Amino acid sequence: MAADLVFYTNPMSRGRIVRWMLEEVGCDYDTQVVDYASTMKAEPYLSINPMGKVPAIVHRGHVVTECAAICAYLAETFPDAGLAPTADERADYYRWMFFAAGPVEQAVTNKTAGFEPSAERGRMFGYGNYDLAVDVLERAVKARPYIAGNRFTAADVYVGSQVAWGVQFGTLPKRDAFVAYAEKLTSRDAAKRAAAKDDALMPAPEPSAA
Repeated sequence: MAADLVFYTNPMSRGRIVRWMLEEVGCDYDTQVVDYASTMKAEPYLSINPMGKVPAIVHRGHVVTECAAICAYLAETFPDAGLAPTADERADYYRWMFFAAGPVEQAVTNKTAGFEPSAERGRMFGYGNYDLAVDVLERAVKARPYIAGNRFTAADVYVGSQVAWGVQFGTLPKRDAFVAYAEKLTSRDAAKRAAAKDDALMPAPEPSAA
């Protein structure tokens, strides 16, 4: 019997964030892997996400795209998992989840692409400049045990994924606060299950030339 929720992803994508969130939630879901060069850019997937990007979920006929939005949606839709914010956590939960999805994402991708705004043009960009965005993120990670307070929430799935990837691939500096935060989150059972499931879907490496 098909699950109520279908998860569209590729193991070499930001879909790994949503996989982790799904494993934290513990709901039943079906996985559909789409390929960058073919199925991701054609129907029927374009009817789900016209951007031709992953991840996306379809839950009981409703489509949700964008990683931060999916994490927030799943936390609210499956409240028994306890990953949505309490009243006291709500401000920091939304603040830092969307800071990571906006300024941090923009700062990192622009720097990786070789583009950095001049000081004069920094006001045009939501993140100002890369160093500023990184410094603010570091202060947020250091302020409490978790990004919204004293316990793990869905915001940690999103922010933690950005930090863990950044440290691993060098798009964020290996500051002690980032490393400690990433290690704490990726040691969770759900994070390990998610990584194992995605790793199992990775294409086999090309055989080396003799």
